[in-house]
Amino acid sequence: MTLLRDHDLARAFDHASHTYDCLTALNPGHRSDLLRSARRLRLPEGGAGLHVLDLGCGTGASTRALLRAAPRARITGVDASSGMLRRALAKPWPARVRFLHLTAEEVTAAGEGPFDAVFAAYLLRNVTDPDRVLEAVRTLLRPGGRLAVHDYSLSGSAVHRALWTAVCRGMIIPAGTLSGDRALYRHLWRSVLAFDTAPSFMDRLRRRGFTGVRAVPVAGWQTGIVHTFLARKDAGATAESPR
Repeated sequence: MTLLRDHDLARAFDHASHTYDCLTALNPGHRSDLLRSARRLRLPEGGAGLHVLDLGCGTGASTRALLRAAPRARITGVDASSGMLRRALAKPWPARVRFLHLTAEEVTAAGEGPFDAVFAAYLLRNVTDPDRVLEAVRTLLRPGGRLAVHDYSLSGSAVHRALWTAVCRGMIIPAGTLSGDRALYRHLWRSVLAFDTAPSFMDRLRRRGFTGVRAVPVAGWQTGIVHTFLARKDAGATAESPR
């Protein structure tokens, strides 16, 4: 199966947006894991005076996690899917939260930032060029800025790879088929298999100039399947000089 990319993927998310929250709610750890990852940014003083980018915000579940983890921060959520953004905008938000219809690559060109932290949940696995997006993130971050990536990234174990396929074939793809979005959820299955393992993604972050890189597996059945990746932009580095 060919993976969905760019406009095709955005259109698939547009179509799936009306059932997306219901389907993700079937995963008992979805929202709690996002909150744990957002809290791992360890933003001081509840984020007071800080500007945080929610990159690939979808329907706003990751934005809500950031708001709970840093209730005093200013948050900008961006997503390439207009349908997902409409769902996010339909929810109640404080004035310090805003949403923009932009791809990850367009955020820099739009003159947004700099940001004190970036949270990217379920995004990097879906983009055509992860290195280009990470370079954009590094440009958008202030020196010393923090990055948290929350995504499906297999441990490298054959057991975890087999478990992921079993869950997709037994639950995720059938549920997506019932909602009329089989192509998107088959993409989810295949995209995880094709994406970096957790060690490989850590190496990718280091090659793109991030420091203090580490990975934390989530709890429950997704252990070894979903990880939180934490990193920083070196306080003395510039966007043009990756280390």
